[in-house]
Amino acid sequence: MGVLEHTAPEGELLGLDRDPVALPLAQQRLARFGGRVHLVQGSFRDIKIHASAMGWERVDGILLDLGLSSMQLSAPERGFSFRSEGPLDMRFDPGQELTAADLVNDLPEAELADLIYEFGEEPKSRRIARAIVKARPIDDTSALAEVVARAARTRSRRIHPATRTFQALRIAANDELAALEEALPQCVELLRPGGRLAVIAFHSLEDRIVKRFMREESKEREDPPDRTIGTYVHSARVRLVHRRPIRPTQQELEGNPRARSARLRTAERI
Repeated sequence: MGVLEHTAPEGELLGLDRDPVALPLAQQRLARFGGRVHLVQGSFRDIKIHASAMGWERVDGILLDLGLSSMQLSAPERGFSFRSEGPLDMRFDPGQELTAADLVNDLPEAELADLIYEFGEEPKSRRIARAIVKARPIDDTSALAEVVARAARTRSRRIHPATRTFQALRIAANDELAALEEALPQCVELLRPGGRLAVIAFHSLEDRIVKRFMREESKEREDPPDRTIGTYVHSARVRLVHRRPIRPTQQELEGNPRARSARLRTAERI
């Protein structure tokens, strides 16, 4: 909404979301902007395709808001939360086939442990995977959370013992990190000079990808020497607007405590 309020009267917005439930809610909130708003069910990994369908070759700005929404987290039937009982679903797009239940119940123990370690950064991934395999079949979020909590045997009061495992399953089920890595180069290609790319990440895995990408794109790069043409230098494609990520203010946290882990990084197309 703020983007449209601060653009020229002819400015338009293309909104992409994999979750079809989110689109009518967004349409309702943005109704006063009329035909300036275009909402499409789709992934930002296909952002160039969607922009081309609009007839847009270059744009002034792109915002990627990663992760899941409070709406998804608070809906037990979506299966994202370990705090309420629901099916082990976790799909952003209910039309896709793979669910978290498929991963939990079908993966070999070693692969499940690797998934939990890689996408959840869970140090007790082996123990947790072993417990999950022994407890199969697991069909709902409460049962999984209980199995993980018993296996983890952690005493931390700050974070629920199932947090990292649930994060890992969600990331894997939705192929989130690969989608982000595919989207970022397309975003830079779509921006016109002076256009900005802003990315809000909510955990270190996402933020690490964004940080590395923006830093690489802000450097001059050399191709290895070639016998015929010699070394070729690629100019930087972006400049970093902020060297460090922007964190939410205390006022923002009071209004939305779930934003505590948010990190905003911004780069400008050269």
